[in-house]
Amino acid sequence: MSTPTYYQILGVSCEASTREIKLAYRRLVKQFHPDSQSVDADRETTVQLNAAYEVLSDPQRRLHYDRELTAAASPQRQRRTVRNQHRYQAARQQDTNSDRHFDRWLATVYAPVNQLIDRVVTPLATQIDALAADPFDDELMAAFQHYLSTCRTALSQAQQRFASQPNPARLASAATNLYYCLNHLGDGLDEFDWFVLNYDDSYLHTGCEFFHRAARLQSLAHRELQGWLADGSPSIH
Repeated sequence: MSTPTYYQILGVSCEASTREIKLAYRRLVKQFHPDSQSVDADRETTVQLNAAYEVLSDPQRRLHYDRELTAAASPQRQRRTVRNQHRYQAARQQDTNSDRHFDRWLATVYAPVNQLIDRVVTPLATQIDALAADPFDDELMAAFQHYLSTCRTALSQAQQRFASQPNPARLASAATNLYYCLNHLGDGLDEFDWFVLNYDDSYLHTGCEFFHRAARLQSLAHRELQGWLADGSPSIH
């Protein structure tokens, strides 16, 4: 039996829009998440869903994946895809691999983005604890909604800052983790918005899961960046 494609895992066509992919992923992750109450809960399926979404939700990674699917049926196309990937990587390396760009990206992109992420993630536990006292209390819910609003503002600023300049090639892995961190925060905020609308705890749980995943990606990006600071560059906080 052949391995299903990411499109088949999410149950969407290869022509699906980003929004269709996102909606399919949310629906399925709620159905199969191991911590849900669903009879279909399955950890392995959730892992597959996460892997499929991480690729198909990223336009660049989706493009490369689509090319790989096409190339699998044609050795000639596969060789052409490999050549194109090598050209792309070489051009990116030549264009961005400078110490000056490295230091500028750390100072003007990573540092402020990391601080904005902290504004979103750090208060979550306190906010959830406060809301747990009585989710139906109007004042507590209003405070939680205010928190979500400030998170939206901080996330928007972080996304704009992240997109303001290309990352250095040697920081591609850290930048990728940061990119997915921001995506997960946006998904988490969407889930929290649904909770505010209908008080369904499953949305609250899924939102927290997105935030926890974002925090792990932020930590991973930080560790990867620290590995590049042995040359005397300023420390990152």
